[in-house]
Amino acid sequence: MRPLPEGPLLVEGLAEIVMPDGSVIRCERPVTALCMCRRTLRAPFCDTSHRLRLRAGADTETKGAARRAPRAPTEEAETS
Repeated sequence: MRPLPEGPLLVEGLAEIVMPDGSVIRCERPVTALCMCRRTLRAPFCDTSHRLRLRAGADTETKGAARRAPRAPTEEAETS
């Protein structure tokens, strides 16, 4: 296991995660990212929600860009 600063806990190799209801999730990926910030919508897995957390000293333009959702491909095709 390897915790990342301001990010998830990376579990290398096969992992079995026991959920609060007793069910077991078997992860067969080479690396599984488990959420440590509790912002994820896919608990216990990381969905990169921690990236939306604003850091002290960040400028307002960067803050707004971090919150905007990417445009759908159809929107891009219509404006091109």
